[in-house]
Amino acid sequence: MGGCFSGDVRGGMEAVGGGARGAAAAVQGQGQGGPNEAVDHFFQGQALRLYTPLELSFSASKLRNMDALSKSDPMLVVYTKMDGRLEEIGRTEVILNSLEPLWITKAMINYQFEIVQPLVFRIYDVDTKYHNTPLKMLNLAQQDFLGEAFCNLSEIVTKFNHSLTLNLRNGSGHALQGTVTVHAEETASSRMAVDMQFHCLNLDNKDTFSKSDPFLRVSRLSESAVAIPICKTEVIKNNLNPIWRPITLTSQQYSSKDDPLLVECFDFDASGNHELIGSLQTTIAQLENLYNSKAGANFYSHKGQKKLKGQLFLDKFQEKVQHTFLDYISSGFELNFMVAVDFTASNGDPRVPQSLHYIDPSGRPNSYQQAILGVSEVLQFYDNDRRFPAWGFGAKIPRGSVSHCFNLNASTNDCEVVGVEGIMSAYSSTLYSVSLAGPTLFGPVISKAAEIASHSVQYANNKYFVLLIITVCNHIYALYAGWSYHRPARNKRFYCKGIRFAVVDSHRGSREC
Repeated sequence: MGGCFSGDVRGGMEAVGGGARGAAAAVQGQGQGGPNEAVDHFFQGQALRLYTPLELSFSASKLRNMDALSKSDPMLVVYTKMDGRLEEIGRTEVILNSLEPLWITKAMINYQFEIVQPLVFRIYDVDTKYHNTPLKMLNLAQQDFLGEAFCNLSEIVTKFNHSLTLNLRNGSGHALQGTVTVHAEETASSRMAVDMQFHCLNLDNKDTFSKSDPFLRVSRLSESAVAIPICKTEVIKNNLNPIWRPITLTSQQYSSKDDPLLVECFDFDASGNHELIGSLQTTIAQLENLYNSKAGANFYSHKGQKKLKGQLFLDKFQEKVQHTFLDYISSGFELNFMVAVDFTASNGDPRVPQSLHYIDPSGRPNSYQQAILGVSEVLQFYDNDRRFPAWGFGAKIPRGSVSHCFNLNASTNDCEVVGVEGIMSAYSSTLYSVSLAGPTLFGPVISKAAEIASHSVQYANNKYFVLLIITVCNHIYALYAGWSYHRPARNKRFYCKGIRFAVVDSHRGSREC
């Protein structure tokens, strides 16, 4: 997933017919109700990459010696767990006669903040007779097993130095001699990006009664000369001398500054049949030279015709290093997670199976429990003390009236629970002790979260607060501080008294409020 975007993301999507596809995806997401949908939507809405390429390096210490006349010849194999299945992502080289191996071969993996990424590390003593066998051809069942270790990728990256040491265990989970240390390092090249702003002069007019509606499409050319689109600008209506908003290309998209790119200019058509005005082949390095020289590059038509169709100019070319989520973790930032659950009557009677709050006797989690687990299990690794403020709203509490912000743990003076298990337990207990009511109001919960954030940063500035609101409605209006928050814009960043925090709305089902 690339990081290319222009100042008008919506315009750029419409320019290539992406609006309809995005709407379809949104409808599909509502139907699926995936627990990570809100997190995905938040990152995409900020035009951020949803992953960070990492390089994993490995070492081990105090391994068991399986050889009689020498030492073990260890090799490490790393797996990721996908849908309960192990998928191998890399093997190290074999280190001869060593119980303290420091492997050179690295493993590559894409770190994704929004999901839990389990890793498995297994170490083998490779028999001497297989030393000339290619690593990928080695039959692991024929090698001596020295032990295995497990962790989540987030446990590595949240360490101050991105290194984690794990004790080795056997296949049954019992402790074995030795440890393995895993170090994660962000790939330097993946952090580079370039900001560019284009304008054109004297474009060929493709419309009879008006002027063209131009937009640019940038593609990377593969070794077989296949054009792979990586970026599009917004549409400029009725203009033969358009100036587009800035775009950003990441090094993951353009590969290297000398790799070929295809820049095409189209006349937008609402039917999706956009007409090509002209194209040119270039590179990032050539675009930089174009900017420095203040010269223009000529657009020509396809099919070998060398008829001039206009000129392309650069008003901005700026290389930059992209800061990632890992930068904030490394610099000491702590993510503080808060959660609020909708207990309004629009969820349905909890005693009937059709209710979104129905507790299945078989133990199958309901929609709210799925959302709590899906998001909380990800975010808990980034909250050091794993103590989470948790509230409910929209219910009539015992011996009281309808409340739009009450502690989920039923405490009168402490809103925090411990870990994901604490959230789940408090949710279940609350469900049996309150009466679902309404209406759906976010304001009191957001105000309470802002109050906690404001108090906390008086003592430390390196905190970022995330409030997860799990709700049922498709269309919600909640008044807060004199302005409105509309449900379709699911994820908002608020600035309350100088405090910045994110509100992530994960909706459950499709009932009307």
